[in-house]
Amino acid sequence: MLDIKITKTTEPKQKPAKDQPLGFGKIFTDHMFVMNYTEGQGWHDPRIVPFQNISLSPAAMVYHYGQEMFEGLKAYKGDNDEVYLFRPDMNAKRTNVTNERLCIPSIPEEDFVQAVKAVVDIDRDWIPTTPGTSLYVRPFIIATDEFLGVAPSHTYLFMVILSPSGAYYSSGLAPVGIWIEDEYVRAVRGGMGFAKTGGNYAASLIGQVKAHNEDYSQVLWLDGVERKYIEEVGSMNIFFKIDGKVVTPVLNGSILPGITRNSTIQLCKEWGYDVEERRISVDELIEAQKSGKLEEVFGTGTAAVISPVGKLRYVDDVMLINNGEIGELSQKLYDTMTGIQYGKLEDKFGWRVTV
Repeated sequence: MLDIKITKTTEPKQKPAKDQPLGFGKIFTDHMFVMNYTEGQGWHDPRIVPFQNISLSPAAMVYHYGQEMFEGLKAYKGDNDEVYLFRPDMNAKRTNVTNERLCIPSIPEEDFVQAVKAVVDIDRDWIPTTPGTSLYVRPFIIATDEFLGVAPSHTYLFMVILSPSGAYYSSGLAPVGIWIEDEYVRAVRGGMGFAKTGGNYAASLIGQVKAHNEDYSQVLWLDGVERKYIEEVGSMNIFFKIDGKVVTPVLNGSILPGITRNSTIQLCKEWGYDVEERRISVDELIEAQKSGKLEEVFGTGTAAVISPVGKLRYVDDVMLINNGEIGELSQKLYDTMTGIQYGKLEDKFGWRVTV
């Protein structure tokens, strides 16, 4: 168990007004968690301090070779002022999967969860209560050695910062348009696609810019080898309801194993849907849409929870999904997932963790 030293701020910030639009990831709370790693000593000096800038050498390895990872989860405030996290143990497990791939030292899962709980508890008054809002939690690790050689660092910083946030998409639950990228690729098997690291997101920016220029909200990536199999959206996993079945790309080493993805699969199976985790080609999608079998498309992720898709574009094909309206399953998944997260519905799976 971590012995966390707490230094509270003497200059608390002004909290957002209840009716103030929060956006996503733009506002930060009063405190942050910090812990150091030194080779031979391990993780040490866990502390909560006032939110502040950090000082690193221009030669810090994170700047030059991208040895870093991050996670994302949320804290929610229930009607009784209880504060909840959603499956933080899964974030802790995924952190160490990413760490192994990036040659970053692992963090004991219980220490990860304790750190998140501790800093959320300190800043619990920052958790917004307007429907659809939450406190976004961003744990991350960066390499800090002053060294320009290509090798794993010997020192690291683990930090957790918090951001009161509204809906990830300004459109809320309104179905979004998705651009299926046909020029660039995001990841390949054997690479880092399954890890939560900044390099994956840097690689996706050019597709994101293309999509936005064409008035689409997100990019849907194809596999990097055959360039025809659906993988994931820039910030979400993707699901299709085809002829009554729920289909999602199988985890193959180049797709992030999303926690909301895992939860969605469990809920759909609980409700009696046939769920298929398999390869699905863009040609199969186009054919399913033309034959009327493509009933719903939605993304899943921590930030957006469930994001219904109303339109898919691939080269010259523009596929309208469910007349551009949210589908019955998408709505049910969103209502159930958020109901569990905010403590309004029974948690049959033990996903909700009280801070």
